[in-house]
Amino acid sequence: MRTSARTQYALRAVAELAAAPPGPVPAERIAEAQSIPRRFLDNILLQLRRGGLLHSRRGSDGGYWLTRPAEEITLADVVTIVEGVPEGGDHGGYPGVAGPLADVWSVLRDHEERLLTEITLADITRGTVPGVRPPAGGR
Repeated sequence: MRTSARTQYALRAVAELAAAPPGPVPAERIAEAQSIPRRFLDNILLQLRRGGLLHSRRGSDGGYWLTRPAEEITLADVVTIVEGVPEGGDHGGYPGVAGPLADVWSVLRDHEERLLTEITLADITRGTVPGVRPPAGGR
């Protein structure tokens, strides 16, 4: 699965928000913490706000925060807002002995979608991603 820089930045930004204490987090703080170019981040945050994932407030005490608890937001929620609804990916089949490859791509896409819907922002911030072993030496 290829993931665009925009989607990777969006996931990093919402993970930063999920880990932050309650209240608005300024975009500048997110940009610095995740090394995301500020102008690019501003566009991503706007898209996530319009998609219903973030609230925002202007002003010196303003910033962004999640609309729901991190336990209720999956990676799929973020990816869908940034990338849109995934297409069926119909490969139209392949000729001859390569025919079963279309089934492989279909199964792979199903696994990706299932994984993204199982992992929440809370899993990311806690470092407890289902199916992923913690690094040697603990966390």
